[in-house]
Amino acid sequence: MASTKVKGVVIASKDYKEKDRLVTLYTLENGKLSCIMRGVRGEKAKLKSAKELFSFGEYIIENTKSFNIITQVEVIDSFFGLTKDLDKFYEGCAILDIVNKISSQESDPQLFIELLKCLKTLCYDNVKRLYCVDKFLIRIFKELGYSFITDKCSSCKAGLSGKRYFNLDIGEMVCASCRNDTCQAVSDVCYSAMKLLSGMDYEKLSTLKIGGNGEVECFHLLEKNFEWRVGTRFTQIPLL
Repeated sequence: MASTKVKGVVIASKDYKEKDRLVTLYTLENGKLSCIMRGVRGEKAKLKSAKELFSFGEYIIENTKSFNIITQVEVIDSFFGLTKDLDKFYEGCAILDIVNKISSQESDPQLFIELLKCLKTLCYDNVKRLYCVDKFLIRIFKELGYSFITDKCSSCKAGLSGKRYFNLDIGEMVCASCRNDTCQAVSDVCYSAMKLLSGMDYEKLSTLKIGGNGEVECFHLLEKNFEWRVGTRFTQIPLL
C-alpha cells in the first residue's frame, strides 16, 4: 500500500462503526480527502485528539483501493480554545463547513493558508464576533471572481454615490437604476464594514472597531450571497 504525508485540518468528522471515525481533511497538497481513523474512539487511543474538528497536523495516510486510512499524526495545533467558547465554536464550525462546501480534491494553497490564518485569529486573538467569518467570506468571494467592494455600479459603471444594492443574481453591487427584484439594499454601515474587513489583515482584526452592528448586517448579506452562489447554506451561527 502506498502512503502519503500531508498537512491538513479536520473540517468534518463523524463516528464510523464501533470505534472508528470518518474524517474529512482539507489538505495543502491534495485538497479535500475523506479518511478513516481506526480505533480512535477508544479511551486509550493514541490518535484520539487528532480526530476532532479543527485539528491541524501532519497526517500519514495509507492509500488502499477502498479507503484512505490515517495511520500516524503529528498534531501541530488543535485550536482547542475554539471548543471552550461557544460563540467561537459556532463561528469556527461555519468556517470549516464553508471550506467543505466549496473545496475539491485539488490543491488550493491560498484557501489552505486563508483557513489557517482565520482559525488562528479566531482562536487566539480577542476579535469581535463575526469579524473572522465575515472577512473569510469576503476573501472567498474575491477568489471566486466577485469583486463587489467597489464604488461603481457593475452594470452601468455609474458611481455609487447614493444608495447601493447587492444584486444576488450576479453577485455584484449595482445602483438604484439597475436594481431588480433580486437586489438587496446595502446600508452605508454594512458597506463600510465590508470595506474595512476586506482591507485589514487577520493579525490586526483585534484592533478593528465597526460601529452600528455593521458586522451583523455584513454577515447576513454574505450568508445569503453564499447560498445563491453555492446553492446551499453553511452551518448556521446563532445570533441574538
